[in-house]
Amino acid sequence: MKKILTLAAFLVMLTTASAREYKVHGPQGGLAMDITLPKGFDPETEKCHMVILMHGIFSSGNIVPIPSLARELAEVGIASIRFDFGGHWRSEGEMQHMTIGKEIEDALAMWEYAQSLPYVSDIGLLGHSQGGVVASMTAGILCRRGEKPAGVVLIAPGSVVQDACRNGKFFSAEFNPADPPEYVKCFGIMKLGREYILSTQELDIYGTAREYTGPVRLIHGSNDSIVPLSCSEKYVEVYGDRSELIIAEDGNHMITRKKKEIVALAVDFFNGLWKNLTCHSPLPSQQCCGSGQPR
Repeated sequence: MKKILTLAAFLVMLTTASAREYKVHGPQGGLAMDITLPKGFDPETEKCHMVILMHGIFSSGNIVPIPSLARELAEVGIASIRFDFGGHWRSEGEMQHMTIGKEIEDALAMWEYAQSLPYVSDIGLLGHSQGGVVASMTAGILCRRGEKPAGVVLIAPGSVVQDACRNGKFFSAEFNPADPPEYVKCFGIMKLGREYILSTQELDIYGTAREYTGPVRLIHGSNDSIVPLSCSEKYVEVYGDRSELIIAEDGNHMITRKKKEIVALAVDFFNGLWKNLTCHSPLPSQQCCGSGQPR
């Protein structure tokens, strides 16, 4: 218990170290966020591409691998938004009232915010773990609305949460899936609400994801003990030829091993997608200059 509390205190301290925060609102209130821009980029006169980065359950936009992704994307001239979902760490709301549906609303709010930024051209989505589920479903919903993300990266997408909610065992918590309590505790401190459990059971995860018609890269660690490889393989079945699955040998779920390789695979996808377009163009013409490097 002492170790758990120490870790919780460390995470709280870590998530307060934000250089810049902006407020976008989701169902639970304000969403703390950070925008990372390429070095030397002038948002007053130039345009660039952007990726919206989505963390996993109980995590944060300030926890591995999200900050590393933001830094490395900036190195190749791509901006990013990382944020905490409602009820997580820096954002308003309570963990107990979090659901995947509400996180999709958070992601859609971030999409709308990113679109409103005058210096942003195309936008991509990236999600890790449960954030991968949210990113995949958000992309499908956006396509349904006629707004298509340029590309999607899913790192160990945690669709296994649906099986967990249906089977009545979520990490350390056990419950009656037909009639769960008001909340259950995971790891002794994280509250998972009844609404989350029941709503997750009914989600059309893959059906919604299938509506996205753009390119997708899936990345999964070979030693992931939390989300089985079969989750990524199912996404490949859903997306077909427009997707690819890369298995990171010896990679684990929390990306504490093979972090550099996994981050590089994600960044290379977007850099390749926007090759010769990732540099900064003057705002009036909205044309990219073609070098692929930040000025």
